[in-house]
Order: sequence, then structure tokens, then C-alpha cells
Amino acid sequence: MVLRRILARVAGMLVVVWGAATAAFLVLKLVPGDPVDVMLGVSAQASPELKQSIRVDLGLDQPLIAQYLSYLGRLVRGDFGTSYQLRLRVTEVIGQQLGYTLQLAAASLAIAVVIALVGAVLVHGRGARGAVSVLELLAISSPPFWIGLVLLSVFAFGLGWFPVAGADGIQGLVLPAVTIALPVAGILGQVVRTGLEDAEAQPFATTARARGAGPSRLVLRHTLRHASIPALTLAGYIVGSLLGGAVVVESVFARPGLGRVALAAITNRDLPVVMGVIVFTAIVFVLVNLLVDLAYRAIDPRIAPPTTAIRGAR
Repeated sequence: MVLRRILARVAGMLVVVWGAATAAFLVLKLVPGDPVDVMLGVSAQASPELKQSIRVDLGLDQPLIAQYLSYLGRLVRGDFGTSYQLRLRVTEVIGQQLGYTLQLAAASLAIAVVIALVGAVLVHGRGARGAVSVLELLAISSPPFWIGLVLLSVFAFGLGWFPVAGADGIQGLVLPAVTIALPVAGILGQVVRTGLEDAEAQPFATTARARGAGPSRLVLRHTLRHASIPALTLAGYIVGSLLGGAVVVESVFARPGLGRVALAAITNRDLPVVMGVIVFTAIVFVLVNLLVDLAYRAIDPRIAPPTTAIRGAR
């Protein structure tokens, strides 16, 4: 039974990655333009024979189905192809920029969790919680590029506390991380607070109060664990916000990272890099959802791994 569940889970993960790779291949192949012209540059004076020779070397002269099967075969071997523009293997391009994006994502997630827990756990009273809810709704509704521009205007240009651009040191990380963290903290705070209110109405909370548990002990030892379960269901949303926000934020703050690489690859029609980033993102999503399933069991062994985590990623 356990083996069957594991095999089904692995099969589902492979289907998600295959679907992302197939969608990326088909969509990008339908985009007008010649990849060979992009590789050579607009000012290149290449003969038609040279261009055709390049197409043959890249396999672009093959039928679409042959290109697709060849692409899937390379993916199975871990080969994402070679960048048209950078003349580097896509895995190398991703590897060079991954550290910057992971650093930004980790800092953003840490800030978001702290803000959400402070707003949900430490704020008491109907009026205070109402004010926090308004701030959370404002954060959720604000696009990252607008948040980033406001933070730049106030704390970089105005006060001069942080650098305007770049990725040097902790100071260069603060404003980009806060920009991504605020919308994530808004939705996390709302979900955790709702989960706490529901947990506080359960019989086990009443029993804990009867045994002398104070508000802080009740939250930390009992209700917070139950309130974190619906928050885990948002793992797909959180990962999407972190990766999607990185595309915008890395451009606004001129930071290196996967977001800027993906944006440049789309602009220059560097198809191997675009498809590589898409497939890599799909792999991250399925791995995160696998960790979420394991976390459900760690938090509450009575709960079977739910399918809502998969739906959250979609």
C-alpha cells in the first residue's frame, strides 16, 4: 500500500514535469521568429547556406515531432541544451544564477513568515486584528513592482539607507526581499489567523484552558500547530509568488538571478534557456509539494497526505 502510494506520487510528479516541458516546447515553437537570426544578431551578414548549416547542427531542420522527441530525450539525460545567446549549457546558466535567486527567495520567505506570525499571533483584540487585516489586504493587492518602487523611493533615494541596485551584501538584499515578502505575508497572515480562531474553538483548546494554559502557551503548544496546516496548503502559491516576484524584483533592483535570465531569454528568443527555466521551475514545484505532504504527517500523524497541496500548486 505504501509502495503503491509512493509510485503514484512519483508518477504524478513526472507527469507535471512532462506537461510543463511539453507546454513550454509547443508555445515557444509557435512564437514567430527565427532562432538562427537571433543567434547571429540583427547586424550579422550571414549567407543562407550558413544559416541552413546552423539549423541542421541544432536540429531545427527536423519535423516538429522529431524535435520534440529529441528534446524529451535530452531532458531525461539531464541535458537542457545550449543557450543560443550565451553559448553555455543551460544547466550552467541556471547554476550560475540559482544562488542569487535562492538567497532572495529564502530571505523573502523568512521575512514573510515573521510578519505573518507577528500579525496573527501577537495582535489581539477585534480592532487591532481588523487594522492588521486591512494592511494585509493592501499588501496582497499591491503589485510587487509598485512595492519595489515605493521602497526604492523612500529607503534608497530618500533616506539612503540601502543601495539602489546590485546584490552586494545584506543591505542589497533587504529591499528586494521585503518587496516579495509583503504580499506573501499578507495571505499567510490571513490564513494563519483564521486557522488560530478555528483551532481555539475546538474541544482540545477548551481542555488546555481548563488545565491552566495561558494565551501564549495555548498558541505555541496547541493551536499554532493546527493553524499551520492550512498555511502549508498554500505552498504552491508561496513558491509561485517567490519565483514570479523574483522576475520583477530582480529587474527593478538590477539584481542577478534566474528572473533576469528568464526575462532576457524571452526577449532574445533564447529558447533553450526559457524552456530550461520553465522545466526547472516545474521540478521545484513538485519537490515542494512532496515536502508539504511529508510535513503534513510530521505536524499531525492522523492526517493522510492531502491532495489539496497539489491543487494549491496549480
